[in-house]
Amino acid sequence: MTNIQDGLTESLRLPLQTISNSMTIVDKINEAVSEALSALYDFKASAKDLQVSLTKPEFTGDYTLVLFSLIKKVNTTPDVLGSLLGDFLVKNHETLFNDFNVIKGFLNLSLAPELLTKFAADTYNNISFGQQPSTGKKVMVEYASPNTNKPLHLGHLRNIFIGWSIAEILKADGYNVVKTSIVNDRGIHICKSMLAWERYANGATPETTHTKGDHFVGDYYVKFNEIYNEEIRHLVNDGMPEEKAKKEAPVMKATQEMLLKWEENEPHVKALWQTMNGWVYKGFDETYNRIGADFDKTYYESDTYLLGKDFVYEGLAQGKLFRKDDGSIWIDLTAEGLDEKLLLRSDGTSVYMTSDIGLANSKYKEYQPQKSIYVIGDEQNYHMKVLQQVCKKLGMPYGDKIFHLSYGMVELTTGKMKSREGTVVDADDIVDEVIDTARKHTEELGKTKGFSKDQLIQLYETIGLGAMKFYLLRVDPKKRMIFNPEESIDFHGFTGPFIQYTYARIQSVFRKMGNTANTSYVSDDYSLEQLSPMEKELLVILEQYPNIIHQSAEELNPSVIAVYSFQLAQKFNTFYNSHSIASAETKPEQILRLQIASVTANIIKSAMHLLGINVPDKM
Repeated sequence: MTNIQDGLTESLRLPLQTISNSMTIVDKINEAVSEALSALYDFKASAKDLQVSLTKPEFTGDYTLVLFSLIKKVNTTPDVLGSLLGDFLVKNHETLFNDFNVIKGFLNLSLAPELLTKFAADTYNNISFGQQPSTGKKVMVEYASPNTNKPLHLGHLRNIFIGWSIAEILKADGYNVVKTSIVNDRGIHICKSMLAWERYANGATPETTHTKGDHFVGDYYVKFNEIYNEEIRHLVNDGMPEEKAKKEAPVMKATQEMLLKWEENEPHVKALWQTMNGWVYKGFDETYNRIGADFDKTYYESDTYLLGKDFVYEGLAQGKLFRKDDGSIWIDLTAEGLDEKLLLRSDGTSVYMTSDIGLANSKYKEYQPQKSIYVIGDEQNYHMKVLQQVCKKLGMPYGDKIFHLSYGMVELTTGKMKSREGTVVDADDIVDEVIDTARKHTEELGKTKGFSKDQLIQLYETIGLGAMKFYLLRVDPKKRMIFNPEESIDFHGFTGPFIQYTYARIQSVFRKMGNTANTSYVSDDYSLEQLSPMEKELLVILEQYPNIIHQSAEELNPSVIAVYSFQLAQKFNTFYNSHSIASAETKPEQILRLQIASVTANIIKSAMHLLGINVPDKM
């Protein structure tokens, strides 16, 4: 917890840029500084030449301009440059700045109160604030990618939450996004479940056993492994080497024979495959609907696994690939820092890489994206590097458009939750657990008054799912993490429920004052001579939201949104505890504080949506 929070403030001090049509404060600062440099030094600076960030708390000011990158271009010292720039900006842009100071190569600028109060008045009822106009660019985001032999698990949840969130963040940043998934619905692992069901189910179905479809099929995958391990044990006890026993086990041979029949389109096997996959898809859909996941396009490996073979033969004919003595076809990527990679077996059958080449081609032909993002665990880093290089070497137009969003594994702090296979934890089980934990915490805190039974059920789902999503997204995707269900529900920590509670608290303020978030808080007087430090600090943070979305989109990192949302909630609660809205001394002050509350609520709701999290009006 402490290590995570240590980095919170720093995340908002990164160099800030924006692509919004409307001028943000950073845009205005860049424009004013460029004007000043041109007037003082005849130097025409672009936004790329300027480094602007939020001023650190220990210094006076709101925004800081780094001077070191400019001194060589204008041939002066940091102190002289800072003083001249500061004087020019305050004198010529009095509606933007009202003070400045120069400290060790940094120009700290203080914003004029009128600028911030006008921002509040212009933004408080804009529920779309932060969203960018269309860039005209298309991006594909692939995530989930489950197998149809078992239920979704905890690792899938992090994958899905990252992929869905990245897609929504990119949409907010102006991209046309296509959400996709590839379902691994064929192969030896699928046939294992099929064979076990055929031999041991006695005609049982999800309906007759009252079992969710994906769990039902997953149970037979477990059953297969039990039988398989038992047969291996008997063969080894009879003197057979273990590696040979794994190949000779009768149940494995039968499964391999079933796979061959599937590839030959044997009617009985194909019918069984379709039936059992149908059970799994129904189960997947129930989980997706519950956690709020959706896809614009779903691909199936059974449709794509042969598509890459033509590209391999074409690459062989062009001399870009080579054939080994056994007839298998390979690509040499040693010059790219990799190694030789098999693309077709000696019998002409495909490998995963072949299938991925064909799928990449299908995606590009159908949508022609500027970037195709694959949300895949870091254990596949090598595979994805090879896919990128293979596509480039074969001259495919989408080779340099493939991007691997690699994420770290997620583990649990305890083994309490139900496990069907080793340490794999079912997604449904952990969702049930966090919702139940949300119920317990809510009841312990006495926050159930005024809710009907149905409303409480919905509230527990909202809090529980929000807690889990936020916890899994608050960490940079590249990092491995441990999921702590209890800690995720803490109403006072770096959690989703804390931010949800802040939103509900603001709605409560509106209700108590007889207002709603859409009430008109208008004042013709933006000339409040002074803002309190907390009012000013909160307004500066609120105005940064478009930049935060853009930063998150550029980095493909939802944790940027999560950290910002938490900081915003913290700042608002501090502000609210020391600044009464109902008992403000003057009407303009009350209007400003209502506007601040409204902008805060709108941004929290928007930011939490980008993380796939709902916010309740009451908690």
